[in-house]
Amino acid sequence: MKPGEVSLAHLGVLFLDELPEFQRAVLDSLRQPLETGIVSVARANAHVNFPARVQLIAAMNPCRCGHLGDASLACARAPRCAADYQGKISGPLLDRIDLHVDVAAVTAADLVLPPPGEGSAEVASRVAAARQVQTRRYANAAARTNAEADGPLLDAVATPDDPGRTLLAQAAETMRLTARGYTRILRVARTIADLAGVESVGRTHVAEALSYRRRPPVA
Repeated sequence: MKPGEVSLAHLGVLFLDELPEFQRAVLDSLRQPLETGIVSVARANAHVNFPARVQLIAAMNPCRCGHLGDASLACARAPRCAADYQGKISGPLLDRIDLHVDVAAVTAADLVLPPPGEGSAEVASRVAAARQVQTRRYANAAARTNAEADGPLLDAVATPDDPGRTLLAQAAETMRLTARGYTRILRVARTIADLAGVESVGRTHVAEALSYRRRPPVA
Protein backbone atom coordinates (compact mmCIF):
# COMPACT_ATOMS: atom_id res chain seq x y z
CA MET A 1 0.00 0.00 0.00
CA LYS A 2 1.14 3.51 -0.83
CA PRO A 3 0.08 6.79 0.80
CA GLY A 4 -2.46 8.85 -1.11
CA GLU A 5 -2.79 12.57 -1.67
CA VAL A 6 -4.01 13.35 1.84
CA SER A 7 -0.93 11.69 3.37
CA LEU A 8 1.42 13.26 0.84
CA ALA A 9 0.06 16.62 2.04
CA HIS A 10 0.82 15.79 5.70
CA LEU A 11 1.74 18.96 7.63
CA GLY A 12 0.91 20.96 4.52
CA VAL A 13 -2.06 22.12 2.46
CA LEU A 14 -4.49 19.86 0.63
CA PHE A 15 -6.32 21.98 -1.98
CA LEU A 16 -9.44 20.59 -3.62
CA ASP A 17 -10.86 22.70 -6.45
CA GLU A 18 -14.50 22.31 -7.56
CA LEU A 19 -15.25 20.34 -4.41
CA PRO A 20 -18.70 18.96 -5.39
CA GLU A 21 -17.22 17.38 -8.54
CA PHE A 22 -15.40 14.78 -6.43
CA GLN A 23 -17.23 11.53 -5.75
CA ARG A 24 -19.25 11.56 -2.53
CA ALA A 25 -17.38 8.54 -1.16
CA VAL A 26 -14.03 10.25 -1.77
CA LEU A 27 -15.12 13.38 0.07
CA ASP A 28 -16.54 11.45 3.00
CA SER A 29 -13.29 9.51 3.30
CA LEU A 30 -11.70 12.80 4.37
CA ARG A 31 -13.76 12.91 7.55
CA GLN A 32 -11.47 10.64 9.56
CA PRO A 33 -8.15 12.33 8.69
CA LEU A 34 -9.60 15.80 9.24
CA GLU A 35 -10.65 14.72 12.72
CA THR A 36 -7.70 12.54 13.79
CA GLY A 37 -4.83 13.43 11.45
CA ILE A 38 -4.52 9.76 10.49
CA VAL A 39 -5.68 7.70 7.51
CA SER A 40 -6.44 4.07 8.32
CA VAL A 41 -6.39 1.67 5.40
CA ALA A 42 -7.71 -1.82 6.06
CA ARG A 43 -7.20 -4.68 3.62
CA ALA A 44 -7.63 -8.42 3.93
CA ASN A 45 -3.96 -8.96 4.73
CA ALA A 46 -2.91 -5.65 6.28
CA HIS A 47 -4.02 -2.66 8.31
CA VAL A 48 -1.89 0.45 7.85
CA ASN A 49 -2.07 3.94 9.37
CA PHE A 50 -0.66 6.86 7.40
CA PRO A 51 -0.10 10.36 8.84
CA ALA A 52 -2.54 12.87 7.37
CA ARG A 53 -2.65 16.09 9.39
CA VAL A 54 -3.44 18.61 6.68
CA GLN A 55 -4.92 22.05 6.24
CA LEU A 56 -7.82 21.48 3.87
CA ILE A 57 -8.66 24.32 1.50
CA ALA A 58 -11.52 23.76 -0.91
CA ALA A 59 -13.15 25.92 -3.56
CA MET A 60 -16.47 25.58 -5.34
CA ASN A 61 -19.02 27.50 -7.37
CA PRO A 62 -22.45 28.02 -5.79
CA CYS A 63 -23.98 25.87 -8.55
CA ARG A 64 -22.88 23.94 -11.62
CA CYS A 65 -23.32 26.86 -14.03
CA GLY A 66 -21.61 29.24 -11.62
CA HIS A 67 -24.03 32.13 -12.17
CA LEU A 68 -26.44 31.73 -9.29
CA GLY A 69 -26.28 35.38 -8.26
CA ASP A 70 -26.82 36.75 -11.79
CA ALA A 71 -30.38 36.31 -13.03
CA SER A 72 -29.36 37.15 -16.60
CA LEU A 73 -26.83 34.29 -16.74
CA ALA A 74 -28.19 31.71 -14.29
CA CYS A 75 -29.59 28.47 -15.67
CA ALA A 76 -33.31 27.71 -15.81
CA ARG A 77 -33.10 25.47 -12.71
CA ALA A 78 -31.90 28.24 -10.38
CA PRO A 79 -32.05 28.32 -7.41
CA ARG A 80 -32.84 24.59 -7.14
CA CYS A 81 -29.65 23.72 -8.98
CA ALA A 82 -27.62 25.35 -6.18
CA ALA A 83 -29.27 23.21 -3.50
CA ASP A 84 -28.63 20.05 -5.54
CA TYR A 85 -25.02 21.00 -6.26
CA GLN A 86 -24.16 22.03 -2.70
CA GLY A 87 -26.02 18.99 -1.40
CA LYS A 88 -23.29 16.76 -2.82
CA ILE A 89 -21.18 17.70 0.19
CA SER A 90 -22.32 15.94 3.35
CA GLY A 91 -23.14 17.77 6.55
CA PRO A 92 -20.50 15.88 8.60
CA LEU A 93 -17.78 16.97 6.16
CA LEU A 94 -18.97 20.59 6.21
CA ASP A 95 -18.96 20.43 10.00
CA ARG A 96 -15.22 19.70 9.87
CA ILE A 97 -14.44 22.80 7.77
CA ASP A 98 -13.90 25.73 10.12
CA LEU A 99 -14.10 28.71 7.77
CA HIS A 100 -16.74 29.12 5.06
CA VAL A 101 -16.22 32.28 3.04
CA ASP A 102 -18.39 33.44 0.13
CA VAL A 103 -16.34 35.31 -2.49
CA ALA A 104 -18.15 37.58 -4.92
CA ALA A 105 -17.26 37.47 -8.60
CA VAL A 106 -14.60 39.96 -9.66
CA THR A 107 -15.72 42.46 -12.28
CA ALA A 108 -13.57 44.41 -14.73
CA ALA A 109 -14.17 47.52 -12.63
CA ASP A 110 -12.76 45.73 -9.56
CA LEU A 111 -9.46 45.16 -11.34
CA VAL A 112 -8.67 48.89 -11.52
CA LEU A 113 -9.38 49.58 -7.86
CA PRO A 114 -6.44 50.65 -5.65
CA PRO A 115 -4.74 47.93 -3.58
CA PRO A 116 -6.24 47.11 -0.17
CA GLY A 117 -5.05 48.96 2.90
CA GLU A 118 -3.36 45.89 4.36
CA GLY A 119 -0.97 44.02 2.11
CA SER A 120 0.27 40.45 2.17
CA ALA A 121 3.41 41.36 4.10
CA GLU A 122 1.39 42.92 6.92
CA VAL A 123 -0.93 39.92 7.11
CA ALA A 124 2.02 37.51 7.09
CA SER A 125 3.58 39.43 9.98
CA ARG A 126 0.41 39.11 12.08
CA VAL A 127 0.17 35.40 11.30
CA ALA A 128 3.80 34.84 12.27
CA ALA A 129 3.25 36.69 15.56
CA ALA A 130 0.16 34.58 16.31
CA ARG A 131 2.10 31.39 15.62
CA GLN A 132 4.82 32.48 18.01
CA VAL A 133 2.19 33.03 20.69
CA GLN A 134 0.88 29.51 20.13
CA THR A 135 4.38 28.03 20.17
CA ARG A 136 4.92 29.51 23.63
CA ARG A 137 1.42 28.55 24.81
CA TYR A 138 1.83 24.88 23.91
CA ALA A 139 5.54 24.51 24.71
CA ASN A 140 4.80 21.85 27.33
CA ALA A 141 1.65 20.37 25.78
CA ALA A 142 0.91 17.64 23.27
CA ALA A 143 -0.74 20.21 20.98
CA ARG A 144 1.32 22.55 18.84
CA THR A 145 -1.38 24.94 17.63
CA ASN A 146 -4.93 25.96 18.52
CA ALA A 147 -6.20 23.55 15.87
CA GLU A 148 -4.83 20.61 17.86
CA ALA A 149 -6.01 21.74 21.31
CA ASP A 150 -8.81 19.65 22.78
CA GLY A 151 -10.57 18.78 26.02
CA PRO A 152 -9.36 20.46 29.22
CA LEU A 153 -6.46 22.10 27.38
CA LEU A 154 -8.83 23.86 24.97
CA ASP A 155 -11.07 24.90 27.86
CA ALA A 156 -8.08 26.38 29.65
CA VAL A 157 -6.86 28.48 26.72
CA ALA A 158 -10.04 29.31 24.78
CA THR A 159 -12.94 29.68 27.23
CA PRO A 160 -14.50 33.08 26.38
CA ASP A 161 -15.40 35.81 28.85
CA ASP A 162 -18.97 35.98 30.16
CA PRO A 163 -20.44 37.90 27.18
CA GLY A 164 -18.66 35.50 24.82
CA ARG A 165 -19.99 32.44 26.62
CA THR A 166 -23.51 33.87 26.52
CA LEU A 167 -23.29 34.50 22.79
CA LEU A 168 -21.86 31.05 22.12
CA ALA A 169 -24.59 29.37 24.18
CA GLN A 170 -27.28 31.26 22.28
CA ALA A 171 -25.68 30.43 18.93
CA ALA A 172 -25.34 26.76 19.85
CA GLU A 173 -29.11 26.66 20.32
CA THR A 174 -30.21 28.74 17.32
CA MET A 175 -27.64 27.31 14.89
CA ARG A 176 -28.00 23.77 16.27
CA LEU A 177 -24.28 23.37 16.60
CA THR A 178 -22.86 19.90 17.04
CA ALA A 179 -20.33 19.24 19.78
CA ARG A 180 -17.69 19.19 17.05
CA GLY A 181 -18.87 22.54 15.71
CA TYR A 182 -18.87 24.05 19.19
CA THR A 183 -15.27 22.91 19.75
CA ARG A 184 -14.13 24.23 16.41
CA ILE A 185 -15.67 27.64 17.07
CA LEU A 186 -13.64 27.85 20.29
CA ARG A 187 -10.46 27.06 18.37
CA VAL A 188 -11.20 29.65 15.69
CA ALA A 189 -12.13 32.29 18.28
CA ARG A 190 -8.86 31.62 20.11
CA THR A 191 -6.94 32.09 16.87
CA ILE A 192 -8.81 35.31 16.02
CA ALA A 193 -7.86 36.66 19.45
CA ASP A 194 -4.23 35.65 18.83
CA LEU A 195 -4.21 37.49 15.51
CA ALA A 196 -5.56 40.56 17.30
CA GLY A 197 -2.86 40.28 19.95
CA VAL A 198 -5.43 39.79 22.72
CA GLU A 199 -4.78 37.44 25.62
CA SER A 200 -8.39 36.45 26.41
CA VAL A 201 -11.18 35.38 24.06
CA GLY A 202 -14.02 37.90 24.00
CA ARG A 203 -17.47 38.29 22.52
CA THR A 204 -16.20 39.88 19.30
CA HIS A 205 -13.88 36.94 18.65
CA VAL A 206 -16.71 34.46 19.20
CA ALA A 207 -19.01 36.47 16.94
CA GLU A 208 -16.46 36.45 14.12
CA ALA A 209 -15.85 32.72 14.52
CA LEU A 210 -19.61 32.10 14.35
CA SER A 211 -19.87 34.17 11.16
CA TYR A 212 -17.68 31.63 9.39
CA ARG A 213 -19.93 28.66 10.10
CA ARG A 214 -21.78 27.21 7.14
CA ARG A 215 -25.20 28.65 6.45
CA PRO A 216 -27.99 26.38 5.17
CA PRO A 217 -27.86 25.88 1.36
CA VAL A 218 -30.20 27.76 -0.92
CA ALA A 219 -33.63 26.08 -1.01
